Amino acid sequence: MTVVNNPGSWGHIYSPLEHSAWHGCTPADLIFPFFLFIVGVSVVYAMETKKADPVNHSKMIWAALRRAVILIAISLITQLIFHPGFANLRFPGVLQRIGLVFFVCVILYIKTSQKTRDWITGVLLVGYYLIVCFVPVPGIGYANLDPETNMGAWIDRAVFTTNHLWVHSRTWDPEGLLGTLPAIATGLIGMRAATWLKRTDVDEHVKTSWLFTYGVVATVLGLAWGLIFPINKALWTSSFVLYTGGLAIISLAACYWLIDVNGRKKYTSFFVPFGVNAITAYVLSMYIPYYIGKLKFKESSIYQLLFEPYLSPLNASLAYALLMLLLVWMVVGILYRKKIIIKV
Repeated sequence: MTVVNNPGSWGHIYSPLEHSAWHGCTPADLIFPFFLFIVGVSVVYAMETKKADPVNHSKMIWAALRRAVILIAISLITQLIFHPGFANLRFPGVLQRIGLVFFVCVILYIKTSQKTRDWITGVLLVGYYLIVCFVPVPGIGYANLDPETNMGAWIDRAVFTTNHLWVHSRTWDPEGLLGTLPAIATGLIGMRAATWLKRTDVDEHVKTSWLFTYGVVATVLGLAWGLIFPINKALWTSSFVLYTGGLAIISLAACYWLIDVNGRKKYTSFFVPFGVNAITAYVLSMYIPYYIGKLKFKESSIYQLLFEPYLSPLNASLAYALLMLLLVWMVVGILYRKKIIIKV
């Protein structure tokens, strides 16, 4: 997302690094659902031992709530730093959705069985489909999937008002309330994959084979469902959940097979610092470009001085984004070498 969110010029972006205009799915659209998927995976790995003792449950839930509140606060404070004033403060957002999904997934992991979570995943996906596609939208009179008139957009305007929605629209929000329900299902799919991956009674080769199988099945189901309920990141449609969840499972299986089973760790060193301090890296990817963009040399920005004169518009824009990625990597790399892990 550091590369996607920080091009040198928003008018010159390679198509795989752009989000879909509405229906459809680009590589950039995979990043957020993959992150929520791995949030679900991490819940299992971090809490399986503590979960076994009911005495810990209350403390675990309070800790999860604290983390969710901190994530939401980081987003709101960052907005106020970049754009002072509460009048147009956006209430939904990426970190807000991560916090809510994490909190709900923790509760479900602690208090329910895997079988129950599987049923909840199905109910969330089917229920969301029925709400969005069949429940009439107040003031509109019919269910629809258009940006400004779908049920999710109506709920967000009613709850937050237009002043506190996505700055590029103010009439709807891609991280709105209703879309958080299927986003929870994305986290639950990650929890299901981790539960399978952590089994000790199954050979690692069998684990990998079945993960690939689950991933392919989910992807195909997502594509099939997409024929009547289009794959759409902004709406976080049920087909989008299955399609991206399937691809995430396949990606996890591939990483598990290459890195854990076959020990191919030579090329992972660049990525580890990002994973160790993932939220820190995400926050830095907002702050570093923001302040770098304010630097001026004889009225010219760094992009205008170092990239624009020497490269094609597309390559100049990409090169600037890669520079932002490198700067973020340098900071999280220093933290990693010093064994500093910033937890929220």
